[in-house]
Amino acid sequence: MPESLTPIRLLSSLLAIAAIALVGAGCGTTDNDIARGRLLFIEKCGSCHVLSEAATTGTQGPSLDAAFAQARASGMDSDTIEGIVAVQIEFPRPITDNPSISMPAKLVEGQDLEDVAAYVAKFAGVPGAAPPKVTGGPGAQVFANNGCGGCHILAAANSGGTTGPDLDKVLPGQSAAEIEQSIVDPNAKVTPGYPSNVMPSNFQQVIPPDQLQQLVKFLLDNAGKK
Repeated sequence: MPESLTPIRLLSSLLAIAAIALVGAGCGTTDNDIARGRLLFIEKCGSCHVLSEAATTGTQGPSLDAAFAQARASGMDSDTIEGIVAVQIEFPRPITDNPSISMPAKLVEGQDLEDVAAYVAKFAGVPGAAPPKVTGGPGAQVFANNGCGGCHILAAANSGGTTGPDLDKVLPGQSAAEIEQSIVDPNAKVTPGYPSNVMPSNFQQVIPPDQLQQLVKFLLDNAGKK
């Protein structure tokens, strides 16, 4: 098998282990907030995992779409997946120097954990899953598709992420070139008070050039305006 499938194999093994741990445990609750789980997933998990509905492109960890598509094809239902995801987050694998086989502990806890698990269970590996449509033009859709709102505040996009800087505060006064650089080379100029190496550095590869320009224009026209 190609080496690129190794993370998927690792996650598949963990699914089996987690399934054993879930025997006798309740899962599949109905009072979880899927929309909130999406935002939390983008903010806390999207930098490491691919999930089409969240438009996240992280590659440090396994693709959740690939892993859970296999699980669904084998007959695993969403309730079981929800329980497995919750166990994996609550009791992650031992931390090592290899991010493809390790995950930090306590990324989310309590109701946050339940919301994230319910969200992943609803969409991971589901054929055709895609980000929801938004208003505001093509640039707003690019912003949503790439999970920017999970990490940044931007009033025009109704987003409230706090992992990264408040775009309504830091972007006004910047040129289109400066905004583009902050997207494609985020470590070139890090906003004081925020760590480096948090924002994905592959947006220039994953966002087509025309969509990148739409995103830059959207931010240039809207940051700090509402």
